[in-house]
Amino acid sequence: MSGLWDTNNMQPNHDIVVQGETIPAIFWNAVEKRGPGIWMRQKHLGLWRSWTWNQTADAVREIAAGLVSLGFNPGDCASVLANTVVEWVWADLAILSCAGISNGVYPTDAASQLQYLCEDSRTTILFVEDDEQLDKALEVRDQLPLLRKIVVFDMEGLRGLDEPDVISLDLLRSLGRTYLASHPNAVTDRVAACKPDDIAILVYTSGTTGKPKGAMHLHSGIVFTLRGFNTLVAQDERDERMCFLPLCHIAERMGGEYFALYTGTKLNFVENPETIPENVREIAPTVFTAVPRVWEKFYSGVMISLKEAGAIQQAAYAWGIGVGTTIANKVLAGEPVGAWLKLKFTVAQWLALNNVRKLIGIHRARFLVTGAAPISPDLVRWYLALGVPMLEVWGMTETCGASTGVPVAKMKPGSIGPAAAFNEVRLDPVTGEILVRGKNVFAGYLNLPEKTAETIDKDGWLHTGDVGVVDADGYFRITDRMKDIIITAGGKNITPSELENELKFSPYITDAVVIGDKRAYLTVIVMIDQENVEKFAQDQDVPFSNYASLTKAPEVQALIQGELDRVNKKFARVEQIKKFFLLDTQLTAEDEELTPTMKLKRKLVEKKYSPQIEAMYR
Repeated sequence: MSGLWDTNNMQPNHDIVVQGETIPAIFWNAVEKRGPGIWMRQKHLGLWRSWTWNQTADAVREIAAGLVSLGFNPGDCASVLANTVVEWVWADLAILSCAGISNGVYPTDAASQLQYLCEDSRTTILFVEDDEQLDKALEVRDQLPLLRKIVVFDMEGLRGLDEPDVISLDLLRSLGRTYLASHPNAVTDRVAACKPDDIAILVYTSGTTGKPKGAMHLHSGIVFTLRGFNTLVAQDERDERMCFLPLCHIAERMGGEYFALYTGTKLNFVENPETIPENVREIAPTVFTAVPRVWEKFYSGVMISLKEAGAIQQAAYAWGIGVGTTIANKVLAGEPVGAWLKLKFTVAQWLALNNVRKLIGIHRARFLVTGAAPISPDLVRWYLALGVPMLEVWGMTETCGASTGVPVAKMKPGSIGPAAAFNEVRLDPVTGEILVRGKNVFAGYLNLPEKTAETIDKDGWLHTGDVGVVDADGYFRITDRMKDIIITAGGKNITPSELENELKFSPYITDAVVIGDKRAYLTVIVMIDQENVEKFAQDQDVPFSNYASLTKAPEVQALIQGELDRVNKKFARVEQIKKFFLLDTQLTAEDEELTPTMKLKRKLVEKKYSPQIEAMYR
């Protein structure tokens, strides 16, 4: 990039890294190729533990053989209900090595949701993480006649359990070892029986507009996409990734587990979701993929630290980020960066920017990848000003992950980049909807042929539901979801995501939902960043007793109004937001208003908070 950063180590690879036409074939070939090398690390009770490829293979082989001994047949489905842990990967690869179908369940799902997913997928074996997840399974077990066994990863607190259909993962592995003693080729034969056109995984959509739909992905489509990723993202055996997003989501399953399996990249699992900020600093990944919520949280953390810093540190940061921003603007404009500016940037790194990167944990990162939701272009520029390129990718469950990607040689903040080489992407000439066609497109929705026909047309184009534009360089930009576009009472078309992204760039705002369809003006529902707003309240001696009282404090209301005024200045009068209200409940991934990737569900929020919305229009 204009000679400032070494782009040679950011160039994707076009070679086939590991042979194999199915996921289990690639896994076992990778084990043979990389055997004694470390593949996975996980922190538990403060200590890091490592697993080599050979140790992983032992676990997968024993679990797979244990499944076969329990009567798990080719084409059967097994589901995994757990957080992102090493055992999730073992179970997944074991299911696939049995020529089975692997399905993931979000650990935040309720028992009723688990019941629906197991019924729809015809799950016969269910893996659960611990006693908490087991309770959900036992609550609905009587409604799942096909479910034969529940396998528990962590038996702590379950020593006295007397349930004949519940066994520990250790016992399953023991059953596998016994079975292998008399059937040594059991797993090898199943791997050979697995065919490219078999269903490999089910990935259920979030179900914000109805029941979740199970997207079916074939082995052939996944392998094709992995090889395609290798032409899009530069990653190899020298890299380290952090594995922390839900593995039942297509982003971590494909971009984390399977792509690391294919490229040999080391996978580091966090201790638990609460320790992510601490763990990322320890891991210091060289390639880091996350959703915008994570990047926004890191930015907010830096802003908090800055307010607590001394005047000299604040001045050093301001000067350093100013130099970085000047360089970022030149790089984005394709202009050369002169020697004097490079020297200033070296000083800026030494004075402040290196410390900021270490505070986040991106000091070893060659580049960052963001996806799964729109991100503020200003946030992308901020990371670039720190000296770390951030590349936006776009895709969805139905495209098996990324379909477009911004190349490091020519970045455009706010753009999702051109079509990846492994698929076609175009706009519907009438509606502007983004369409995708390629072998990476899913095989359809399980048990829902009508929904499949609505989504994939007769020419093989997947209708994504995203509306966009494309520039002369072939770079796409998403303007909004088709169903989310607001048409005001005055007939003005508004794309709410642009306003929402600007608001979320504020360190005091975590999420926002703009309202205004068929209304005279725009309003917004805001979820505040608790940590930053609490810090503001403490600094300003604002009294509050809990989260709800914090949102109602006049000073906090004025703070958010100030952020709204800042954003409104960037938009025409008809596009400006007139009123807002703050959610007075602190939401987590377990609340129905949030998706598993921590985005507010627009339709549900609009319905649940309709009285507050109506009050803003009186």
